[in-house]
Amino acid sequence: MLPSPKTNNNVRFSQEEKGNQLFPVFVKLNQLRTLLIGGGNIGLEKLTAIVNNSFQADVTIVAENINPAITSLIETHPTIKIKQKRYDAADLNDVDIVFVATGDNILNEQIRVEAHEKGLLINVADKPELCDFYLGSIVQKGDLKIAISTNGKSPTIAKRLKEILNEGIPAELDETLQNMSALRQTLKGDFASKVKTLNKVTENLINNKKSFAERNIKWLIWLSIVLFIYTAGLTLWNTEPAFKTFLIDIDPLFYWFLGAGFVFAMIDGAIGMSYGVTTASFSLAMGLPPASALPPASASMAIHISEVLSNGIAGWMHYKMGNVNWKLFKILIIPAIVGAVLGAYILSSLEHYSAYVKPVVGIYTLFLGGIILKKAFSIKKKKVAGDKIKKIGPLGFVGGFIDAAFGGGWGSIVLSSLIAGGRHPLFSLGTVKISRFFIATLSSLTFLCW
Repeated sequence: MLPSPKTNNNVRFSQEEKGNQLFPVFVKLNQLRTLLIGGGNIGLEKLTAIVNNSFQADVTIVAENINPAITSLIETHPTIKIKQKRYDAADLNDVDIVFVATGDNILNEQIRVEAHEKGLLINVADKPELCDFYLGSIVQKGDLKIAISTNGKSPTIAKRLKEILNEGIPAELDETLQNMSALRQTLKGDFASKVKTLNKVTENLINNKKSFAERNIKWLIWLSIVLFIYTAGLTLWNTEPAFKTFLIDIDPLFYWFLGAGFVFAMIDGAIGMSYGVTTASFSLAMGLPPASALPPASASMAIHISEVLSNGIAGWMHYKMGNVNWKLFKILIIPAIVGAVLGAYILSSLEHYSAYVKPVVGIYTLFLGGIILKKAFSIKKKKVAGDKIKKIGPLGFVGGFIDAAFGGGWGSIVLSSLIAGGRHPLFSLGTVKISRFFIATLSSLTFLCW
């Protein structure tokens, strides 16, 4: 029999409890006998949650109608049994825990009363007031498992937090966990000494105590590079007349493009888009392709070659900072490369029609620039995103094709769509940047070959 409501010296607490009073536990469901009442869509959702967390759970399903997806699921889970019948109280015999997913409120209350009479804990779908326990949103990275509870107030918030943690916690953390387990097995001494050793090993995860040089190493490296370049340049200027003459004879336009390239790359690294658009627009303003006789394919090739190194460095930095969603990367990269190679090949094949292609490229660049400016100066509040965008492959293909064929647009199309579709901005940016390196490399090779 379940205990009665909380009392203290036979005095019932009437004051409403504040905060989340749930006690978090992790249940060994593989060692319990589970009863699931209901075989519809909600029952499928409950069953999926059970087997995803406890693959060998012993589950008995009682329902008159069974969702075909449940039948398919049973084929890979032999520990699941079905009783295709109407529920009766005898179904509660020889079980340890009960899940209810019937959608019938009267039946749900009846099951709850009968389950409590047998001392069983029960979870009723979408009825927090009838539940003895809730199913939290689960984040899992190997052996690491995190459960999120909102005390039944908002499953949507729990779902969003799950998405953030799934993308924020690297999958490599499970490798660290396994290494810690192996280290633990090698430790000797009493329990206290083992704890001290493990605490010392894991201290850097939360207490990042570094020297001044370690904390500022990147700035020291950059300062050293700048000083080296300045010293080398000044020495050559004063001692090598040929070097001085070479610099003086350089077309001043070179310095404009040098500064512009730095600014455009910095903007692209920060917001993940607009390098191709700004570069093409700047070239147009300076009287270079696509306005000159240089074909559009050559102009696009020049932009993509310059992006190989810049995106390689940016992608590496995002990788080092843990901003890359590798699952998203794997889905995105292959279609994107195929689209980029195809776009580069088609543009190269239209060299004889460059007079017709150039206006199209110019109009596209102007249109894309307008979209970027509109997004930058939009003052509307961002709408709450719905479900994440699912068609990642087609999005990558279209983005890669347009980027190669028109000289830019990868970030503007793909990154904007990912964020608008509910993806985390930081991880979307890191993934898009590192993908861009491979796209720029393959596009450039395609242009060179054709």
